[in-house]
Amino acid sequence: MIIRRVHVLSLAGAGVGLLAVGTMTANAGGFALREQSAYGQGSSYAGVAAGGSLSSMFWNPATMTQVPGLQSESVLSAVVPYSANTATGGALAAFGGTGNIANSALVPSSYYSWQVNSQLWLGLAINAPYGLTESFPDFWAGRDYGAGGSHLVTYNATPSIAYAINNWISVGVGVQIQYADATLTKGIGAFPTAQAAISGTGWGYGFTAGLTLTPMPGTTIGLGYRSALDQKIDGSLVAPAFVPASTVGSVTTTLNLPDSVSLGVRQKLSAEWTVMGTIEWTNWSRIGTAAVSQPSGAPALIGGAVVTIPFQYDDGWFYSLGAEYQWNPQLALRGGIGYEKSPITDQVRIPVLADDDRFWLSVGASYKYSEKISFDFAYSHIFVKDTPINVVAGNPSFVPGLPYVGTVDSHIDIISVALKYRWDDPAAAPKGKLVTK
Repeated sequence: MIIRRVHVLSLAGAGVGLLAVGTMTANAGGFALREQSAYGQGSSYAGVAAGGSLSSMFWNPATMTQVPGLQSESVLSAVVPYSANTATGGALAAFGGTGNIANSALVPSSYYSWQVNSQLWLGLAINAPYGLTESFPDFWAGRDYGAGGSHLVTYNATPSIAYAINNWISVGVGVQIQYADATLTKGIGAFPTAQAAISGTGWGYGFTAGLTLTPMPGTTIGLGYRSALDQKIDGSLVAPAFVPASTVGSVTTTLNLPDSVSLGVRQKLSAEWTVMGTIEWTNWSRIGTAAVSQPSGAPALIGGAVVTIPFQYDDGWFYSLGAEYQWNPQLALRGGIGYEKSPITDQVRIPVLADDDRFWLSVGASYKYSEKISFDFAYSHIFVKDTPINVVAGNPSFVPGLPYVGTVDSHIDIISVALKYRWDDPAAAPKGKLVTK
């Protein structure tokens, strides 16, 4: 009876955090990915919503009006995270901690724009805005809050349109179409190989909007908005057969993903020097608690307990400053620092989402090979604050009888490259007044 009770109590919380497993090494707070631009990364994304490169359209579609003709930009970022858990207390503390559970990943993104005439641009961005993977051991002190391997991958396509109203203001809008694929697991009690899992896929829809202002020569201000998405996940719930009153089989849930606002400024100081700055707010508090339901609409159950996903995040903030130096007509150098306030607080943090405040330190360069081809390079190191884990009474993910207390040591290295290509004849492109690059 005692063993059975431990199983049921553990499974009552088995759904907690399942759909977020694998994302703790994401780099834009919560489980978002900031790696969408090698150009922007080189300055810790300072001023990115004000333009500078075609990839700025991820934050602000109006920045397309700075890119003449028919152009593309392809970005590939190698994310190399480190995250190790040390167990300091809890019901299974004797099981010990973990080594590095954060898996390295390649994050691609692509951008395309076509200048139809002197005032109108059409574009398309393809990104992976949420996700990454991690692999916990099955047998460790925090297995009830993360065990086994999991992944969360998203694919987001955003067709966009931008319009140059006059020589100092441009506007842009786009439609987000997002697909998510998740396979997520966690342990059950103190019994190795006993795990619960959810696998599923689904679609979400939203929009982007933005504007750029050029109030005076050398000054560009950009304001970009990415809307919230209600990301559907339809899949299946799996739990061990010996657990009673569990609704294994088809389940569905919706993740209320955040909207965000990015303000960027670029200021030329001379022919060689430009300084940049960014302030970004992300509405993570809208994610709240997600319910997991059966096809009938009734709550999904494990051990007779309702399965929910209590994220309970605060809003996130990001700030950065950077500078760019035009060494010669072919080579530009840049660098920047950033600070990110995590939406995940000490009161709600669990091992699979051990995000915390962090500092960015970045350097980058752009090289113009020819009139049609150029390259961007960037390297960042992210210093993550020492992170406490206290899954005890009061933490919304707490499973009664199975507390876990520990710390997480994390840092992240990111290397990004980009290839930019101009497909048309520069001499034949429509002449616009807002080309500032």
